Amino acid sequence: MSSAPIPVFINPVAGRGRAAKSTARICQILQQESVHCDLIESHAPGDIERQVFAAAKSGTRKILVAGGDGSVHEAVNGICRADSNTALGVIPVGTGNDFAKAAVIPLHWQDAASGLAERLKNKLPVRQVDVGKMNERFFANGVGIGFDAKINRIARDITWPIGDMIYLVAVFRGIRDGVITPRVRMRYGDTVRNGAITLANISNGPWVGGMFHIAPMARIDDGSLDLVFIPPVSNGRILALLPKLIKGTHIDAAEVSCSSIETFELESEAPIPSHLDGEVQPLQTTFKVRILKGALHLI
Repeated sequence: MSSAPIPVFINPVAGRGRAAKSTARICQILQQESVHCDLIESHAPGDIERQVFAAAKSGTRKILVAGGDGSVHEAVNGICRADSNTALGVIPVGTGNDFAKAAVIPLHWQDAASGLAERLKNKLPVRQVDVGKMNERFFANGVGIGFDAKINRIARDITWPIGDMIYLVAVFRGIRDGVITPRVRMRYGDTVRNGAITLANISNGPWVGGMFHIAPMARIDDGSLDLVFIPPVSNGRILALLPKLIKGTHIDAAEVSCSSIETFELESEAPIPSHLDGEVQPLQTTFKVRILKGALHLI
């Protein structure tokens, strides 16, 4: 008896439309290894999350997602909201692919699809990796509060076909409008901080925006999150730190504080921007973050 086909959820607009061109080849690679698949395209934001939630609730044991960090974000929320052990396989065809980097998944989508096909064919064991939760939403890679969230908002409106470089362009545009948040109160571990900030990034994986090595110490399976905090700094200092943020050498800068954490809370005097896995969130004043150790089964 042949096994049921594995649903493959694909976001055709991921990678600014590049994902749609890879659809047929992804299915062909899987089927060459006798991995039967059922292709399901998303047609609107939230489609993948809704369909993954339904699949996980119905007892589907494995799903694959072909897309970028936004598609992974939706899939993780679908699985975690369903409180399911459904295993997730990722084929990166997005712009930044930060989660794929963190999970050491090949960034060339054909290699990733071939690797998944081989693991599925040989029934290799899944990996357990951590997931974070901010308020009522889950995240796979990280949370950005403040300046990096502002940059993410700007990048979403840039339509130039320049890959990761859109985030660099967004940084320069964001600096023009200032980088400092309203006053906030942060609590993590035994530490309490009060005052304005430039950014607070809570990382499960080490990369953000495709090219920024924001938390080089972060690992998605170490049972902790990593906070990178920068207090108020000038526009000029942000520009000076930018090359270090790309290389991951900023953690030695005097202004930068890093902490391994399991919980984090931030309260702001006024609504401030945030993102989860690069997905823009509504402006909020209260942020409660915690880690869910080993909550995701990764193929």
